[in-house]
Amino acid sequence: METVTVPEQLPNVLDRAIRTAYARRCPTALIVPGDVQELDYSPPTHAFKMVPSSLGVSEWTATPTDEALRRAAEVLNAGDKPAILVGQGAAGAVAEVREIAELLGAGVAKALLGKDVLSDELPYVTGPIGLLGSRPSYELMRDCDTLLTIGSSFPYAQFLPDFGKARAVQIDLDPHMIGMRYPYEVNLVGDARATLQRLIPLLETDRGGREWYDTVAANVRRWHETMDRRAGLAADPINPEYVARALDPLLPDDVILTADSGSVANWYARHITMRPGMRGSLSGTLATMGPGVPYAIGAKFAHPDRPVVALVGDGAMQMNGLAEMITAAKYRDRWPDPRLVVAVWNNQDLNQVTWEMRAMEGAPSFLPSQEIPDVRYADFARSLGLEGIRVEKSEDVAVGWRAALAADRPCVIEFLTDPAVPPVPPHATWEQMEATAASVLKGDPDRGSVVKQGLKAKVQEFLPGRTRR
Repeated sequence: METVTVPEQLPNVLDRAIRTAYARRCPTALIVPGDVQELDYSPPTHAFKMVPSSLGVSEWTATPTDEALRRAAEVLNAGDKPAILVGQGAAGAVAEVREIAELLGAGVAKALLGKDVLSDELPYVTGPIGLLGSRPSYELMRDCDTLLTIGSSFPYAQFLPDFGKARAVQIDLDPHMIGMRYPYEVNLVGDARATLQRLIPLLETDRGGREWYDTVAANVRRWHETMDRRAGLAADPINPEYVARALDPLLPDDVILTADSGSVANWYARHITMRPGMRGSLSGTLATMGPGVPYAIGAKFAHPDRPVVALVGDGAMQMNGLAEMITAAKYRDRWPDPRLVVAVWNNQDLNQVTWEMRAMEGAPSFLPSQEIPDVRYADFARSLGLEGIRVEKSEDVAVGWRAALAADRPCVIEFLTDPAVPPVPPHATWEQMEATAASVLKGDPDRGSVVKQGLKAKVQEFLPGRTRR
């Protein structure tokens, strides 16, 4: 980030910002204060240390050494139960990730920023990892003997294999991120696609049995069945998981999805099936509250011919989402595809924090800080000339989604959801369960619903399987 203090700086600083963004593959920021914008400009002279922009910069790709690739291949070839973890750094290597996964017979877990790297329809893709993740991703990391991490700095080591249990290889373009999260045996600094293209020919093609692959695929099928059952549970008034589950089959093939950082991120992570061509993102690095709607509007400006859907909680919508709908109303005529759908989970609770307090600290919900007003989000959208839909009953959820996706203008659709439905982790520890129980005993104001919904949600993992609808 640089700040321009005199007009003569602008050409150099702008040139540097663009070059840095390309070279480091990262965002850059250029600040031009209002008073500087009003000053007279004259082209800087050579004495001002102005260097004209150099043209013809070639593209570049970083790749590891042959020796490092050979050692990585030895590790991967020696494993019987391989696992792959992909993040946003693997986004440009979709074909290569799929090829190496199928060659190794590996399961593939995804950090949230890598959710759109591989299709969730692939039988070996276990889905998201971590507290917001899936049971098969937890099982994949628990039971694997080999780990390949591609373009991810996923920081929660408790969801990775136990130290010493798995041999591991990391691929990352940023040398500062190499080896930070796990004791990797081989660290490959390089572009994911170029590195995989050189690594794949070194891997063995005849790997024997399919027991591990079949186990991973069976765990994935069982998880989908569990999610179906959990979304079908009754709640008061609407099960928040059902809202996301009902949207999933209705999403256009070219949709861009954004999600906010509250409990809605759980439902985005677990219930939205990424298919080829779909894109999705959220504040996965910082878990910042409130980016869902701004991200969606940014996506709409970048891809005005594609539908965009934002999944946000009512806390984030009150923080800045309502104001951002004024932006959407102002610029909607510039978008050839009018579909910008902002979906609000209206539970009148700062829900993710409420559940974290219950599970991590044994603290009951504190209504003065956690309860928020029931704002009429749909009415606000209509006051701006946009579409607004309010859904208060489960039987109207799918109908509401279809109407929102068919609207001829940006649309805010709100669902009145039950705050007592828990975002149950894929592996709840005894400490977390004891803490939640303690919060109930301490007089949680919603204790009856918390116990009922929590038990109903958790028991779905132990019911016998059935064919997925």
